[in-house]
Amino acid sequence: MSFEHLQIYLAPMEGITTYIYRNAQAAVYGRLDKYFTPFLEPHEKRSFKKRELQEILPEHNKGLFVVPQILTNRAEGFLELAAALKEFGYEEINLNLGCPSKTVTGKGKGAGFLAFPKELDRFLDRVFSGLGAGMRLSVKTRLGVESPEEFPLLLDIFNSYPLEELIVHPRVQRDYYNNGPNWEAFRAARQKSRAPLCYNGDLFTRKDIERFRTEFPDTERLMLGRGIIRNPGLMAGEETREEQKERFRRFHSLVLEGYRAWDMGDRNVLFKMKELWFYQIRQFEDAEKYGKKIKKAQRLSEYEEAVEELLGICRMCRTPDDTKNKP
Repeated sequence: MSFEHLQIYLAPMEGITTYIYRNAQAAVYGRLDKYFTPFLEPHEKRSFKKRELQEILPEHNKGLFVVPQILTNRAEGFLELAAALKEFGYEEINLNLGCPSKTVTGKGKGAGFLAFPKELDRFLDRVFSGLGAGMRLSVKTRLGVESPEEFPLLLDIFNSYPLEELIVHPRVQRDYYNNGPNWEAFRAARQKSRAPLCYNGDLFTRKDIERFRTEFPDTERLMLGRGIIRNPGLMAGEETREEQKERFRRFHSLVLEGYRAWDMGDRNVLFKMKELWFYQIRQFEDAEKYGKKIKKAQRLSEYEEAVEELLGICRMCRTPDDTKNKP
């Protein structure tokens, strides 16, 4: 099945899909159509925190279509942050209504905002009334908080506004990442959404994408998260296993050197790299022993030795469609 006309987006994953990661992925495996930043939150002071500024600086995202994602339930804060982002040259922003974390939803943000449809409607009305000329807004949402039966009302609200696109992760908040995505709810959204629709959820391999495309051949926008983090070359062309490994080696080096250049200290660099290996280890056959060595490394020198040992001994999975170890 051809993926030629698909638009592929990289989902925002806090602490993982940083500008370091985005640039390395694009340089080694080819640019995706859009990259969504880990969420930004409005502050009392308009200035960005250092970490946030690093993510949105234009010089850190050259050649990439980057969409800042905003997490809030306050329209005024959203508009202030949108205006600040516009000053950096951004013309498209995204509202996070999908984060299922209890620390977020407990404050009525992310997927937690979906429990208050009237307030959400007022929020969107205020936002669209106050957005500056030329600014576009997309929404990433779940189906609701407790039940997919909440979604028709939410979709009616979304249909009332000129969204750039609607990105649907067809689970409810209480599912977190358990249970399977509700494809029937997404099918209903396909029929009724006035905004262009993008699908997100459990597309880990090319076979997963093929199965999805068989069910929804007219859906041409996909947001991939854990699938890309597990295998950054998921959408790359056919290669031998040695070619795949060499490309991964280059990718890994770019990410590692990028974090080293942050001057964050070896301990924090190790934390960043180990977080990636939770997903990346699934690309390799019989790698459990070497994955443990990576996890136990206390110094960068130990970490690099463990990675080199893994790359020297373990083979890439025969096919990226091996689904035995989905994250």
